[in-house]
Amino acid sequence: MPPLIQRYIKTSFACFLLGLFVGGGMSVAWGFLGWTIPHLLITAHVHLLLVGFVVMLIMGVATWMFPRPRRDDTRYRPELAAVTYWIITLSTALRFFTEVVMAFWPSLGLTPLIALGGLGQLLAGLLFVFNMWSRVRAPSVPREL
Repeated sequence: MPPLIQRYIKTSFACFLLGLFVGGGMSVAWGFLGWTIPHLLITAHVHLLLVGFVVMLIMGVATWMFPRPRRDDTRYRPELAAVTYWIITLSTALRFFTEVVMAFWPSLGLTPLIALGGLGQLLAGLLFVFNMWSRVRAPSVPREL
């Protein structure tokens, strides 16, 4: 398995575990302690599981499993795939940690960082689709049924 794919999958597993711990902590705080859970903490939990785990796992597996680019295909660029990984990873981390901080200290005024993280996630998604588009095709050798 190529290193980029390993990074995608291991990062998604880390997000999954962190998301489970955050969700478990919120469940205990609400269910046993009667605390009100701040909306931004719920949002951070959901984004970590949805984007950090599900989307990044899909992106890694798709990059690994889609047919290799043709030799004459200049549209797919491995270096863009690596840049996309870093953009989505850093954007998701920025968004998660900023939402957690803002859930407890809203007066810090870090809302633009949450928006920046969301825009980074959007950019990474667009770059991923752009880079992978030409790889969505039938394999060069037909499979027997």
